[in-house]
Amino acid sequence: MKNSIRISMLMVLATVLAACATATPYQSMQRGEGYSDQKLESNRYRIRFAGNRLTDKDTVQNYLLFRAAEITLDNSHDYFVTVSLETDSETTQQQSFSFGTGFGHWYWHPFGGVGVTTTTASTEYVAEAHIMTFKGEKPAENLNAFDAREVIRNLQTQIVRPEKK
Repeated sequence: MKNSIRISMLMVLATVLAACATATPYQSMQRGEGYSDQKLESNRYRIRFAGNRLTDKDTVQNYLLFRAAEITLDNSHDYFVTVSLETDSETTQQQSFSFGTGFGHWYWHPFGGVGVTTTTASTEYVAEAHIMTFKGEKPAENLNAFDAREVIRNLQTQIVRPEKK
């Protein structure tokens, strides 16, 4: 009897914790989620943004471009060019199980059962880019060039930062 109560409590706790989960905010890398960047040359960087299963593909890509714009401005440059830009996804299937134990009504013998109740697919996205930053006016003919100030201005309303604790 105590085991069935413990199992029920664990299932309730897991449900509550899952309900509290939120999409990855715009933050430096923490527990495998957020952005990371590395300076490769004086004006060349590798940037990565990894979201959790609640962070959609567009958000991951926007956060990556926002970070590229921040790096550009932090280095007193005006625009950046994406040399490479990729978004990968990983989909996992999760199954939840039901388990029950107890005793018969007329007889004093244990019974129990296990059964798969649901299967849920979740996808996590990771975007990575190599960028080069430059001073001056963005070349209009280069479709991979982004004006850093304009990117910040256009995306800043979509940026969700972590809650202060």
